Amino acid sequence: MDLGIKGRKAIVCASSRGLGRGSAEALAEAGCDLVLNGRSADVLEKTADEIRSRYGVNVTAVAADVTTDEGRAALLAAEAAPDILINNAGGPPPGLWSDWGTKEWEGAFRSNMLTPILLATAVLPGMIERGWGRIVCITSGSVKSPIPQLGLSNGARAGLTGFVAGTARQVAQHGVIMNNILPGQHDTDRIVSLMKNISEKEGITVEAARERARSANPRKTFGSPEAFGKVCAFLCSQHVDYMVGQNVLVDGGLFNSTMG
Repeated sequence: MDLGIKGRKAIVCASSRGLGRGSAEALAEAGCDLVLNGRSADVLEKTADEIRSRYGVNVTAVAADVTTDEGRAALLAAEAAPDILINNAGGPPPGLWSDWGTKEWEGAFRSNMLTPILLATAVLPGMIERGWGRIVCITSGSVKSPIPQLGLSNGARAGLTGFVAGTARQVAQHGVIMNNILPGQHDTDRIVSLMKNISEKEGITVEAARERARSANPRKTFGSPEAFGKVCAFLCSQHVDYMVGQNVLVDGGLFNSTMG
């Protein structure tokens, strides 16, 4: 399928690996020029080189912490007029409600709520003026089905979801489409960290934790960043023109519901 976005310019946050990289590759395959972002310059440059070589698109790498004012400024300086923004950030650490104080909550809100809101706020005026734009926020399946040990993520991402829900309906009339994509368990560094945490807490092997998680999923496996990226790219396409403010689960059917 032609996504109709060849030549569009996309900013993809946290895109040196994992779901961000999967999304960046799918956009590159569709013909988009990219601004990639990550904190580790060497990993980011390697990813940028590989995507340039594979897809023949323009790729700019911006090594920066976008949870800071300086990091966001650097990202937007690299592409002041993006057609597409993919908001993405690693989740906060697991734990118990009793583990978290002001510092931990502020960190979660800054990474998983405030930063994507500020980036969207920065690019929306230009998208509205040009009459076209796509913003996709990669959140979490925990927005629909809270995960007890991920309370920081549950709370911060729920706030972002509320912002997108209202804003998407305000900007849709201008040809700017905002949606969220909610990943479940994908084979990324995040799942490695979570499985290690379970292993240590329950006294089981990491592989036993992984097998239990896979077995609990209707697909009996973890998702792949590559397949996830294809869904993300579709949400940036011309074909979602009438799909506004939605929360799209990509979780292998783990969330059990008849509707929504």
